[in-house]
Amino acid sequence: MSAFLDALARVPPLLAQHVLVSMAALLLGIVIAVPLAFACARRPGLSRVVLGLASLVQTIPALALLALFYPVLLSLSGWVGGGIPALGFLPSLLALTLYALLPILRNGVTGLIGLDPAVLQAADAVGMTRAQKLRLVEVPLVAPVLAAGIRTAAVWTIGAATLSTTVGQPSLGDLIFAGLQTQAWALVLAGCFAAALLALTVDALIGLIERGLATRRKALWIGGLVALALGCALATQPLWPRSGPARQRVVIGAKNFSEQYILARLIGDRLTRAGYDVSYRDGLGSTVAFEATAGGRVDVYVDYAGTLWTTAMHRHDSPPRAAMLAALKDWAATRDVAMLGPLGFENAYAFAMKAPLARRLGVTSLADLARVAPRLKLGSDLEFLDRPEWAAVRDAYGLRFAGMTPYSPTFMYRALGSGRADVISAFSSDGRIAADKLTVLSDPKRAIPGYDAVLLLAKDRAGDAKFVAALRPMLNRIPVEAMREANYRVDRDDAAKESPEAAARWLAKRVGCKGSCEAARTRSRGDFVRDLPASREP
Repeated sequence: MSAFLDALARVPPLLAQHVLVSMAALLLGIVIAVPLAFACARRPGLSRVVLGLASLVQTIPALALLALFYPVLLSLSGWVGGGIPALGFLPSLLALTLYALLPILRNGVTGLIGLDPAVLQAADAVGMTRAQKLRLVEVPLVAPVLAAGIRTAAVWTIGAATLSTTVGQPSLGDLIFAGLQTQAWALVLAGCFAAALLALTVDALIGLIERGLATRRKALWIGGLVALALGCALATQPLWPRSGPARQRVVIGAKNFSEQYILARLIGDRLTRAGYDVSYRDGLGSTVAFEATAGGRVDVYVDYAGTLWTTAMHRHDSPPRAAMLAALKDWAATRDVAMLGPLGFENAYAFAMKAPLARRLGVTSLADLARVAPRLKLGSDLEFLDRPEWAAVRDAYGLRFAGMTPYSPTFMYRALGSGRADVISAFSSDGRIAADKLTVLSDPKRAIPGYDAVLLLAKDRAGDAKFVAALRPMLNRIPVEAMREANYRVDRDDAAKESPEAAARWLAKRVGCKGSCEAARTRSRGDFVRDLPASREP
């Protein structure tokens, strides 16, 4: 119960963002759909086209629709010369607005077509103009039906808004995604509970408005409208300007697995101590995180050299690590991102198997795996099978598996434990490798590039001396053994399981980087390549 109460304490700021984006999308949907509904009711040809397009949107999964707006807005921004945000609020607003259109349109068109012809003829008979007939007859009669469509759209929009986390918009989905990845079920329950309560409350208030319109009780529908407006205002209170001493706000990004949550909290603790007001953007994809940092919407996050090398730079070679990091630093600078340096450990892709199965099949390397792969099932994380690294490994060793299934990182390990997967694309800094006594297969052809964890800063933050000073002591201080232990503290299934915040505190103490980190050495800009760890073996 205490874990659930702690999770609920994280709800208010995320609820504020969730209400903001979902209600803005609903309002924009109403502004677009209501006039369209009246136009469609008078033109059957237009009605078929518009309703067909709105129905088509509903067949696209919400997550895919959100993701599709990223390349569209990015291309549009380049075409008009920049200034159009491709991440965060705008793509979420546009995608959720499209989702809200269909129920409002369909109810509006159905209600207007279903109006009693005798009533409309009577309005014509008394000499009403078209505008008068619209205002005094059609709108009052169709309003309850439209309100019912808005009610449905509101519930759909609030539910779909949880997915806006994936494109950099804070929402209650932050709790749900973080809880799923770290198996912190209290976070999942808190996110689901808050989203469900929000949807039910909005549904009830719009239902009150609908009932007032249907019964011609002005006080009832106006009261419902006022209550809805006041509720939205109160829910968004955490976003209101604050009085008192101003603190610089910084946004820390994190991808969707335990290590990222831990490192983000480690960074956040140091920046908070330095006097910054910290917020987190969790659950970001690799491309989303980098582009958000390049655009200044994320101030700092941790990425991996191999990910940037293959996914962002589209490189397929595998140079020495020092050369790779130097090239990455130069390239990142051209994209308005500063690489402060490596953290001291590597989180590489590493194919792993249960030790008994590996011994029985005589598999110790990826070359050995190629021989037996047609009889085995591969489990991967959600990105791996679409990444260049998989293509490089597959082609280098001729890997062909009997089946391949993507999982979230947590459930990937569960799939291996349950026998649903025989081999997984593990991560070399994951504590579950040692805890589950897995055999990590060697890569004799070096098809997988180096994956040093590196600290990336937005261009403006790179020039903030206080910001950089708070983070520089982290460089080259985190050995892979410490990172594995911190990860396992979050990923384990027993009573000793910890939150990312607790694991971050433990890691800070373990590597001697707590508080002011007096033991840390001040480094010049070129030092990080010289001090790279000697080995990248997991």
